[in-house]
Amino acid sequence: MTTRGYTATKDQLRARLARIEGQVRGVSKMVDEDRYCIDVLTQINAVRAALDNVALGLLDGHVRHCLVGGHGGPEAPEDQADELMSAVGRMLSR
Repeated sequence: MTTRGYTATKDQLRARLARIEGQVRGVSKMVDEDRYCIDVLTQINAVRAALDNVALGLLDGHVRHCLVGGHGGPEAPEDQADELMSAVGRMLSR
């Protein structure tokens, strides 16, 4: 069963997010253990990449389900483009 607007199922999303949560706990442990800074930064980048992949998957699902499939979001094509570009802009602005 696919979740509304998501290419991945809700269980798949939860599993990915649980792995990311574990990675974040691992980074926290590395800080507690005074691990080498570059190793901590490497793990932080891995967490960010994992979150980016989840976000891109959600964005893909939105485009395919909500925009192309007409199941939500703005109806006018110009408004759809504005909403989509705004979401992408927020993802890239960090």
